[in-house]
Amino acid sequence: MATVLLISFPTIFLLSQWIKQSETETVAEEDKVTTHEAVPVETPKRFGFDTTQFKITDASLKSGETLGALFLSVGFSHIQVHNIVQAAEGVFDARYVKVGEAYHWVYNKSRDSLPSHLIYEKSPLVYYQFDLNDTLKVVRHEKETSIRVDTATTIVRSSLYQDLRNEGVPVQVIMHLADVYGWVIDFFRIQKGDYIKLTYELKVVDDTAVVGYGKIPSALFYHGGKELFAFYYQNEDDTYRGYFNEDGDAMRKAFLKAPLDFFRISSRYNPKRFHPVLKKMKPHLGTDYAAPTGTPIRTTADGVIEKMGYTSGNGNFVKVRHNSTYSTQYLHMSKFAQGMKNGKHVSQGDVIGYVGSTGLATGPHVCYRFWKNGVQVDPLKEELPSAEPIDENERQNFFRVMEVRKEALLRLTLPQSNV
Repeated sequence: MATVLLISFPTIFLLSQWIKQSETETVAEEDKVTTHEAVPVETPKRFGFDTTQFKITDASLKSGETLGALFLSVGFSHIQVHNIVQAAEGVFDARYVKVGEAYHWVYNKSRDSLPSHLIYEKSPLVYYQFDLNDTLKVVRHEKETSIRVDTATTIVRSSLYQDLRNEGVPVQVIMHLADVYGWVIDFFRIQKGDYIKLTYELKVVDDTAVVGYGKIPSALFYHGGKELFAFYYQNEDDTYRGYFNEDGDAMRKAFLKAPLDFFRISSRYNPKRFHPVLKKMKPHLGTDYAAPTGTPIRTTADGVIEKMGYTSGNGNFVKVRHNSTYSTQYLHMSKFAQGMKNGKHVSQGDVIGYVGSTGLATGPHVCYRFWKNGVQVDPLKEELPSAEPIDENERQNFFRVMEVRKEALLRLTLPQSNV
């Protein structure tokens, strides 16, 4: 027996209203969908050319090829090549092309004949665009660069330099790291088991090709039982720009720890040393840094060249007066840096000469001497003055930036293979 469902008139009325409302909402929803604007599709481009309109071929210069030969190979006449080379004068020197450099012919797909342009890449960053149409011209372009931040960690096993290289850290970054810590760490005293964690900037084009290096935003150097942090900080009005420790004190001191990078101490300050050449007891009031002949010697602080020249004992030397308290001297140079002369102002880190073995020397090194109030002292035992710290008005912002970077550094893990 069929079941009959009885529905009252008020109920039917309410159902009909609900159905009408649902239909209205459905139609409105459909209208909403159909009124969506179409998302424009980005046209694929290379070197600024629409690849739907232009065909671009890729090649590289082979041994024996010249720029003129390239143009002749695709159908240009000798007269046209001459005109192209003339148009490039002052912008691109056709004589200085190198094997392996990339170039690209650009063809207009609407006319299948001679290429309309040549793109010649001198480096991953720089390329030249030859417009080969009626108005010949050559324009130099630089690709847009972006910054990529990489990280690295290592434990010292052999030498800091080699251990960082083994972890893939570029040479330029390692040298920059030496500058950052050069005021607080004596790199000649680094021990096995010391470790470092750092972040560093790479300048890249096309998301892959590295064309340069930027700052080291943060670093942690564990040395001598202490964690030594360094953070790059630059405020909006550029009144602060440089490296500071976690307390906001400047990493930069008034003096570098040493006049060379990554070389060994061969003889320390010693008032009772036996002289290896004179064969007698003679005080050694300097610190000898052994290094290959020709290694650049840097002045350890700003100052003025007080005296330079040659003596039979010191060989070629430069003495720099930094202020009324401090002076430094650099002995046994193979030669002076260009432009050095008495009275010349030099800045911290400037190259003033090159390692040699002139004067009384058994091998190539620089003897570094340090005066305080007119008395020679051991620079490795001196408490050197610091540069200005971040002031109170800027400290809150500095600490906000520093804490984020510090936390990220601490999360980096050391390589297990080195432990």
